[in-house]
Amino acid sequence: MTRVNVTVDGVQCSDDVEPRMLLVHYLREVVGKVGTVVGCDTSNCGACTVHLDGRSVKSCNVLAVQADGHEVTTIEGIAPMGELHPMQQAFHDHHALQCGYCTPGMIMQALDVLRENPNPSEEEIRVGLEGNLCRCTGYHNIVKAVAACASSAAPVAEGSEAR
Repeated sequence: MTRVNVTVDGVQCSDDVEPRMLLVHYLREVVGKVGTVVGCDTSNCGACTVHLDGRSVKSCNVLAVQADGHEVTTIEGIAPMGELHPMQQAFHDHHALQCGYCTPGMIMQALDVLRENPNPSEEEIRVGLEGNLCRCTGYHNIVKAVAACASSAAPVAEGSEAR
């Protein structure tokens, strides 16, 4: 076992983990952050996307020990309890989800897209999201939601993590 110290959604976590444990399993099974879903377990779908030190990563492609000493933000940590983050609200307002399985990872990746480019074109949004797969929506409303969030005056950066 290896001890990891990770800040998850603003809370310091210190746990013993198997060195081969994936970050997605650590978040779900040890920390209890079940909003981060296990999709393909091969880094192809992006459903498990979280932010590691503010940058999006597919948590099925990162070992928990690699997150030692770092900060992880999950879908549960992007907005205060009981409120929606502006990107979550945009997904709701623009019907950018159907089954919802890809939604947490898609939102986390969308936030990273806007962090890198606060005013992206439709094509730039599509390219930025291309590593996240959705089997239901056809992506049109997802792109609309990201564009709407980008054009709103609402901040999209993290910083109001739930504690």
